[in-house]
Amino acid sequence: MLVKVNGEKIELPEGSTIQDAIDAVGAPYLPGCVLGLVKGTEEVEKHVNKYSLKTNKGSIIIEILDGAPETLVSTWKERYKEFSKMGVRWTTSQEVAIGPIVTELTPSRETYHYHRWDVLFSLSGFTADATHLILSTGEHEAVYGAPEENRGVFARVVGGKRTILKLTDDDEVSEVKPVMERESIVKSAAITNLETELEEGNQVYTYVQVEPNPKSPQSVEHFYALQESGKVRVDYDSNTFVGFYALQGLEKEAEQIDQRKRGTITFRNTGKGVGRVYIYREDRVSTPSHNVLGKVINGMQLLDIASFGDEVTIQTSPTRIMTLSMTQKEAEEFLQENGVKQIREGLQDDEAVVVRQEPHYTMDIIAQGEVKTYGIPEEDLLHVELYEDAPRSTWYFQKITGLLDAPVGSLKVHFAFPGMKLLMFKDVPKESKGLIPENNPQSVVKAGEIGITNMSRRHIGMVGVRFEDNKEFGPTGEPFQGTNIIGRMSEGIENLEKYKEGDTIYVTRK
Repeated sequence: MLVKVNGEKIELPEGSTIQDAIDAVGAPYLPGCVLGLVKGTEEVEKHVNKYSLKTNKGSIIIEILDGAPETLVSTWKERYKEFSKMGVRWTTSQEVAIGPIVTELTPSRETYHYHRWDVLFSLSGFTADATHLILSTGEHEAVYGAPEENRGVFARVVGGKRTILKLTDDDEVSEVKPVMERESIVKSAAITNLETELEEGNQVYTYVQVEPNPKSPQSVEHFYALQESGKVRVDYDSNTFVGFYALQGLEKEAEQIDQRKRGTITFRNTGKGVGRVYIYREDRVSTPSHNVLGKVINGMQLLDIASFGDEVTIQTSPTRIMTLSMTQKEAEEFLQENGVKQIREGLQDDEAVVVRQEPHYTMDIIAQGEVKTYGIPEEDLLHVELYEDAPRSTWYFQKITGLLDAPVGSLKVHFAFPGMKLLMFKDVPKESKGLIPENNPQSVVKAGEIGITNMSRRHIGMVGVRFEDNKEFGPTGEPFQGTNIIGRMSEGIENLEKYKEGDTIYVTRK
């Protein structure tokens, strides 16, 4: 039997499952993610209500009327392709006629009243062998030989009205095709499991392929971080868009602003919900608060059926250029594979760990064709284990260090005094609002534990770490009730005493 997997045709034995289809073509798919199964093109088109007529003057959109006679609708759906490559037969101040084609409709000799932008079948000469498509451009009465059912009217013009008014009998309809909207896909698709058996003509969708926009490098990098695991979780879905909010709160500059057409991916750059990512199911106009970061080039059908809580397999091409936490040698090999020249800086030994790259953003690196990788000794990279008991505080820590969207973050030493056995790092007042007390130490703060001053104390947002146990004060010198413990240094604590005020330390998640 013939099926399609992500648009690729494949022959499979009868009784094959979705898993068999995935294995046969090596389709991208991560376990647990949502799958799409569409019964076939004909099944989808049963639910299509809009059609595009492309002419040399522009496109026209017609929409089938609710309750339109079945004979008229079925005639259109079975024969609409025949109007492709058809010329405009005639135009008047009241109508534009396209055709003719042959149908099996029954003509009438009645005079009917037509409204502006009605779409109907005309049976010229009262014969179905000369069936024309009429686009009404004004209120009028006429004898078109139209079928009795609803005066031959089955649709209405909803787009391209100015185009219709420009048409003459020298023009041509080059193509007629259905307009695929989300409703058309959803009605013929189902979220299913890997063991579902396939049938002839089935279409399977396993992943979404994204093409990033080079004009929005910061927003693109945000998206790379969002889908670092190869999948994203749907946090909101509506008829208009699906939303991904895992990195909400991260701000980026305004970048390219453009129309949000179906399949467009945007980043909210300001206001409530800054940092959210949206993929549009329907067209929307541009807005200054949304950067266009890319577009879906394959698998939009999967996003049409995905709903709140679903996980979706995502692939972005080109892939992210991120060398942080690699050794200089690993970075060299990775960059060579991606056609990018490496310029080593800092410690240049093969085993040195990369903690900075310049440019930082993938789109800028690809544009320049080279990147500087700054290395430090492996032992100077501090490994952090974050606890789950202080979610607001750990989010704050990851945000101010950069760990939310990169493998390596940094902190600037604010206070280091020999013999005090602690380091403190600068707070970020803008981000520290709302740091309620959470996970306060009870009897002792252990060496290596990381603390943040909460909102009960004056220096809210200060970060600190102690080199030895303390039963009185937290890592930022505050009493226990003013301290939130967010995690611990799991590696590198023995090197902390060498740092002084103004130094930068680099951290990574364990």
